Amino acid sequence: MITSEDLRLLRTIASKKTLAETARAFNVTPSSISQKVQQLEKKLNYKLIDRQARKARLTEEGDYLLKNGVQIVNDLDNLNELINRKRGEISGKIKVLAPLGFGNDYIAPLLAKFKRMYPSLRVELELSDQPDWSSLNVWDLMIYIGELKDSSLHLSVLARNQRFLCASPEYLEKNGMPKTPADLQKHNCIALRENKEDVTMWRFINIQSKKNESIRIVPHLSCNEGRVVKDWAISGMGIILRSEWDVAREINNGKLQRLLPNYELANADIVALSNTTQKNRSEKVIKLLDMLKDELKTKPWYSA
Repeated sequence: MITSEDLRLLRTIASKKTLAETARAFNVTPSSISQKVQQLEKKLNYKLIDRQARKARLTEEGDYLLKNGVQIVNDLDNLNELINRKRGEISGKIKVLAPLGFGNDYIAPLLAKFKRMYPSLRVELELSDQPDWSSLNVWDLMIYIGELKDSSLHLSVLARNQRFLCASPEYLEKNGMPKTPADLQKHNCIALRENKEDVTMWRFINIQSKKNESIRIVPHLSCNEGRVVKDWAISGMGIILRSEWDVAREINNGKLQRLLPNYELANADIVALSNTTQKNRSEKVIKLLDMLKDELKTKPWYSA
């Protein structure tokens, strides 16, 4: 018979990269976790974990079991939460996945504030610019910026966020100012590779004509870390396409300059994603969402 502890084990494995990380989450040895997995696989007569190059991922059967059983564990956790709420407590664990740069700058400090508000709550944050969409059922909230991959998820907008094209004054003085998207093909462009998006196709909308104009850039530099890309632009290496939250400070202080004012780029709003509807969310998730919306709606990146 499958137990709630079996399901909690699978849920934790799905959220970690290795069985060693799972072991640390349970404060046991990796061999103990391996033994528990083997016992569960023997009990069900199914292989639940693929072990490749020290990584552990759920098999198709393991993923099916977790997807159909995770609500049971969540219901049990919510029952404990209801009891604690009756005593005036917010407790248990809340798990959040967020992008590396934005998560480090804004989500991590806000989670620390949330923890101080509710000392009995355990908070787990993972930062990644390559989210595993197949494991979203293990997260209470996923903070995301960019093109949404899974329309079945429930979305809450935390802050509006534009995309800006910009370069340093030094680069523009040396290389000239582009006047149309087509001019970018004559410039040094820098690409940020994230979220498995087509990062070399830059799409613009002419504000006056409302026509779409797309340009395929050939990046002279590219990186998967946003801070590196921004630093390259500040140092005069080329033109970048970046989120408002990331470059607002540098535009305000003159280190970067916005380009192509007669064109707009598609917005990349900062959103929170979950697998549960508002009606079915736990009290801790509701309170965290409310706090994130309240803190981020003022766009603190302009006052930082």
